[in-house]
Amino acid sequence: MTRSTAYAFSNSSPQAGAQLDALGRYLLPASSAVIGRLGLAPGATCWEVGAGGGAVARWLAGQVGPQGRVVATDIDTTHLSPGPNLEVLRHDVVADEPLAGPFDLIHASLVLLHLPQRRRVLADLAGRLKVGGVLVLEEFDCTRPLRVLRTPGPDQAELFTRVIGALLDTLVAAGADMGWAWDVHEAMAGQGLSELDTTLYSRSWTGGDHGTLLHDVNSRQKEADLLARGLTLAELERFRALMHDPGFAAMAYPFVSTSGRRTG
Repeated sequence: MTRSTAYAFSNSSPQAGAQLDALGRYLLPASSAVIGRLGLAPGATCWEVGAGGGAVARWLAGQVGPQGRVVATDIDTTHLSPGPNLEVLRHDVVADEPLAGPFDLIHASLVLLHLPQRRRVLADLAGRLKVGGVLVLEEFDCTRPLRVLRTPGPDQAELFTRVIGALLDTLVAAGADMGWAWDVHEAMAGQGLSELDTTLYSRSWTGGDHGTLLHDVNSRQKEADLLARGLTLAELERFRALMHDPGFAAMAYPFVSTSGRRTG
């Protein structure tokens, strides 16, 4: 297999473990609620695309039971561990052929928004569903500035907005589509999927919780890019301290989940 896809965040970076743990802890309740409503049966086969730290893959393995099968794939499987019914594969959804399948469920969270080839990948995934199988794609909506709810001191809302804006600019420069979350519904319909449903999950992040830790870690992963965009190291250190201050709170990115079923 050829692995040539470059993601904005690397699973091999020193900060990746903390980043993936924070994402998993925050997003698993939302993902499991969406998937739980779809009627995933014991014995089902699932493909977890871009599995990251494996939080959803492990949860799926528990849901499908010993007779089921979950395949967790990523271009870097450093933070994934196999289990009795959980297979781990190194796989690039852009450069490699899709897994053979077919699958009862294919799930990808915060993957396609980073890929310029996102519509082709969506078509590839939809084509690996069983009749009756479901595709679930989940993305952050990053089209609007995050609303700051509380700061412990002056000028900190401006600093937060400036750092987050620069982070998003680095993702866009790498090929991410900040509004892709709202295009998924129609894109799934274009692949012949039905029973389409889109839901939204959002909550506040307070300094010191998993969400603000994610902001901290992201700023460390992309530090060189942020410095190149005019931020100073002193400003980044102030931002990181703010992300651990319980006197700070801001809304999270809206997390948009869209599901569609293959009916024929």
